[in-house]
Amino acid sequence: QVQLVESGGGLVQAGGSLRLSCAASGRTFSSYAMGWFRQAPGKEREFVAAISRSGGSTYYADSVKDRFTISRDNAKNTVYLQMNSLKPEDTAVYYCAAQGTGWRTSTYAADYDYWGQGTQVTVSS
Repeated sequence: QVQLVESGGGLVQAGGSLRLSCAASGRTFSSYAMGWFRQAPGKEREFVAAISRSGGSTYYADSVKDRFTISRDNAKNTVYLQMNSLKPEDTAVYYCAAQGTGWRTSTYAADYDYWGQGTQVTVSS
């Protein structure tokens, strides 16, 4: 079992930055690939970014590439999402998730086993 708690969301103007954190419980954090997903009102949950168990590989949705950076600190059981050049269309609830099964880091929500409660990010124009 892994419990995930996100933090760092808030209200920011377009062009600004936020850094989301996701703290995981347990001593096996490094055995999970980690992902960030988001869901805007009236829309389906979508993939944002993912990072492999070692942190050596990262994956991004086209809509956030070159603006967002995912990273992890296995010693601190934490994954981060640095979000720069934010746009109003980035407004959503952001969720972190842990993938325990499968050797390949997934970009599909269905492959993730554990989810946090979400943190709201609002970007004003």
